[in-house]
Amino acid sequence: MNPETLDLARLQFALTAGGHFLFVALTLGLATVVACLQTAATASGKPLYARMVRFWGQLYVINYAVGIVTGLVMEFQFGLSWSGLTHHAGDVFGSSLALETVIAFFVESTFLGLWIFGWHRFNKWVHLALIWGVTLTAYASAYWILVANGFLNNPVGHREENGRLVLDNTVEVFTNPSALLAFGHVMGGALLTAGFFMAGVSAYHLFKRSAEWEFFGKSLRIGVFLSLPALFVTATFGGLQFVGMQPMKEAVFSAKAAEIAKLQADMVERFGPGDYVPSEALTRTAGILMLLAFALMMYLCIAGAVLAAFRKVVFRFRLWHVVLMAAVPLPYLAMISGWVFREAGRQPWVVYGLLKTEDAVSQVSPGSMRISLIVFTSLFALLAALNFWLIVRHARRGPVETDLGLDEREASNPADALPAARY
Repeated sequence: MNPETLDLARLQFALTAGGHFLFVALTLGLATVVACLQTAATASGKPLYARMVRFWGQLYVINYAVGIVTGLVMEFQFGLSWSGLTHHAGDVFGSSLALETVIAFFVESTFLGLWIFGWHRFNKWVHLALIWGVTLTAYASAYWILVANGFLNNPVGHREENGRLVLDNTVEVFTNPSALLAFGHVMGGALLTAGFFMAGVSAYHLFKRSAEWEFFGKSLRIGVFLSLPALFVTATFGGLQFVGMQPMKEAVFSAKAAEIAKLQADMVERFGPGDYVPSEALTRTAGILMLLAFALMMYLCIAGAVLAAFRKVVFRFRLWHVVLMAAVPLPYLAMISGWVFREAGRQPWVVYGLLKTEDAVSQVSPGSMRISLIVFTSLFALLAALNFWLIVRHARRGPVETDLGLDEREASNPADALPAARY
């Protein structure tokens, strides 16, 4: 295998998978928030909650729509760039990828379509059930993709037949600790991302002295009070993953030179000549960035929970508003750093201890891989820019001009526009 092809394939997958993951995090978190807000709106009948469903739901739909396209693009890479992986281990993790595709692209999108276009057409409780269907299938989709990823990091439940891995124990694969702990970590991270996003957008409107002060004051409090427990959940599941970490990754992260040398010698004895040490600079830097982002978010969450308890602070503390706006990227930084730490740290293995990355890449020329990288990266950059522009545009407009849930009478006569959607 040409080393340049391998490097280009790894870079392409890192950029596209990492980019898609950033969409997924906000989608999962906002779906949960919107479902809870609609539950409150439906049960209480309060107009404020109903308007919040429409505004935050609009931002969720935008992020979901663009994110689903990035997911489709990323799926092509398994066949285009990593045919060796699918040939050698596809019988084990292929079923979880198939389930993720069915759930995300069919079941979840169907529920979401019914929720979007079923406003004012379904009974309010049916409409509420639809958004919970969207949320639960979103988490199911995340679980199945992490089952596949968990197998790559900790291969269990398989046996080898004719040089290929085949499924031997379904329960072991589905309950893989590497997958379950990562799932809890991602769930917490998604809620943390949504909390910081809500707080930041709300802080912007309060900083600008928006007329919707009650709306965004409530939203800011929800975002702040959601972020603190979400951070603890994220940290707990993240910390538990350190217990079962690959020994080489742990040694590299801890900068234990003697341990690294010993593990390298053991690997050479077991698997033959080769470099079994992952990129020390990449792995260690990513891990440190992740922990630094966590420490900063911890401080902001604790301070925010205290400050949000005071009404005047919520509406008048402009410096805090600026801090909240600036803090929106922090969960993204932590997540992408954590993802790089998890994936780069297991190199040179694509299936740990069973299949090397160099043996998993497709037999294509460096030129073809370079063209593929340019096309995929350009498309992802365009989608990311489009998503950023749409979200910023709609977030700045506020809830007054939200189109989601607008019925025909409201659209034909803006003077009749509801201060709240009806349930």
